[in-house]
Amino acid sequence: MGEAILRHVAGDGIQVVSAGLRPSTVNPLAIEALEEVEVDTTGLRAKSVDEFRGQEFEAVVTVCDQAREECPVFPGRGVRVHYNIPDPAAVEGTHEEKLEAFRRARDLLFSCLAEFVTVLVGPPT
Repeated sequence: MGEAILRHVAGDGIQVVSAGLRPSTVNPLAIEALEEVEVDTTGLRAKSVDEFRGQEFEAVVTVCDQAREECPVFPGRGVRVHYNIPDPAAVEGTHEEKLEAFRRARDLLFSCLAEFVTVLVGPPT
């Protein structure tokens, strides 16, 4: 979700990649929550941080405490930014209850990442 939202918020202002510690597939509820607010989900796929080892980044953003603790160190002078977003995939219940958890995560990510982009590249013109 973070990758799609950051691309949406930043536009062409920054290059965005994302990865997880133990990726499997993109959760269909994440896609559903993103498409509700017209965020493009084209091409989203689960990727491992191993795919990006050795690359330099201006910023590395983690969105859960476990990722912050286990995220590998990437070379360069990039800043690390952390937001603790509760994992919506951990929520149990009905389809609607699970989807609501993804909506909450989506909305938190929108708020955090919009602020992040403003700090990184400046306010929208």
